[in-house]
Amino acid sequence: MVFPTITFAIFFAVVLPASWALMRHMGAWKAFLLLASYLFYATADWRFAFLLGAITVGNHVFAKAIHGSDDARRRLLLVRVAVVLDLAVLGVFKYYGFFVEQAAGALDGIGLGAPFPVLAVALPIGISFITFHAISYVVDVHRRQLEPPTLTDLALYISFFPHLVAGPIVRASEFLPQLKEKRDPSQVAVGAAVCLIALGLFKKIAVADVLAREVVDPVFTVPEAYASPDVILALYAYAVQIYCDFSGYTDMAIGIALLMGLTFPQNFDRPFRSRSLAEFWRRWHITLGRFLRDYVFIPLGGSRKGPARAAVNLWLTMLLAGIWHGPTWGFVIFGAMHGTWMVGERIAAAKTAWRPPGWVSTVVIVSFFALSAVPFRSPDFDLGSALIEGILSPGAATLWTPTAVLLTFGVIFSHQLPAAPLRAIKLRIATLPVPALSAGLAVSILAVAATIPSQGVPPFIYFQF
Repeated sequence: MVFPTITFAIFFAVVLPASWALMRHMGAWKAFLLLASYLFYATADWRFAFLLGAITVGNHVFAKAIHGSDDARRRLLLVRVAVVLDLAVLGVFKYYGFFVEQAAGALDGIGLGAPFPVLAVALPIGISFITFHAISYVVDVHRRQLEPPTLTDLALYISFFPHLVAGPIVRASEFLPQLKEKRDPSQVAVGAAVCLIALGLFKKIAVADVLAREVVDPVFTVPEAYASPDVILALYAYAVQIYCDFSGYTDMAIGIALLMGLTFPQNFDRPFRSRSLAEFWRRWHITLGRFLRDYVFIPLGGSRKGPARAAVNLWLTMLLAGIWHGPTWGFVIFGAMHGTWMVGERIAAAKTAWRPPGWVSTVVIVSFFALSAVPFRSPDFDLGSALIEGILSPGAATLWTPTAVLLTFGVIFSHQLPAAPLRAIKLRIATLPVPALSAGLAVSILAVAATIPSQGVPPFIYFQF
């Protein structure tokens, strides 16, 4: 059930008023939201709702056992088993086919058969985000940062439909305390929510999907048909597309949750103004970045064991960030590229105090991110090689239309603008009366809908992760 569709509009038109009506009755409100969330997830495939329930119950049982034990070694064993089981679920559904195919290919090369059956395993939508929420929950309980809630509260945390399939990654310590306080419909931040939803719709439909149709998809489908100017534009356009697609989704997710009285953390902060790749990752998919920092980089040793070990830990963390996106060598290369660049930044910062001008650094970082789109977007090495060859192939520009250029470089330029005036505009809009906000949202939806092609709205890019 994709946000900018009639199906979701009908679903939410029922869920929102019912949620507001039940807010003062916490038990009924949470039960209703849980039912609505499972219904939302079941529209993809009802069988996966049972998997979602099993993950929830399993982590609840482990968290209770961890919290109730005073034996440090037993608690550590329990949390390790829980994390391994969560990762096993992710591995079976997301990575099993890839590893079996790689093993079979290697063994076939030396005349041996495949050791494991090659099965077609359907990928449950949002399984990575579901797993990360579960892991963060049991680890935080082990760290004594959180007490296990009721099973209903935990189930609602893991399944809450705005963040269920593509984030942001909301920590249990951020979400669960909100379920202890009675909500008041009159206190809902309607203005801020409407602004976020309208902005997310614009990013997704009027920017990301337009760039995909006009530039990105043509070039990434048949790169041999285009020369250097078009391929280079497509790389920058894809960087903007994936930003607007993903940040558009999370803007809508945060806004929808806000309408229901619940607050999510920010997930993007103008990443195309970054002056280093480390800064870029502090601004891009912020909730994933802090998850990797707190649950991967720091447990690996962080920076506590010297600069050499810190560099290794950083590189491994970014490699895992790449692999998290999916079971292809392209994602492995993407993670390795980012890890190598960030390690290089650390070494350079330790050896010299000189820094290039800020705008130069920004151009370099945005260009590097656009170049890393080659392995990220390419399903195989042949396509990636063709794109690299296309970057070096002279020829005429055929895709540099005013729309493509304005959307691509306009978004990048907008991140260089001061933040204060933009915040002031958002605040001014958010404080408008509800009727004016409703009318504005309706006009925005109609305007954005005019750009939707006859085949409908494409799925969000991060639904596949």
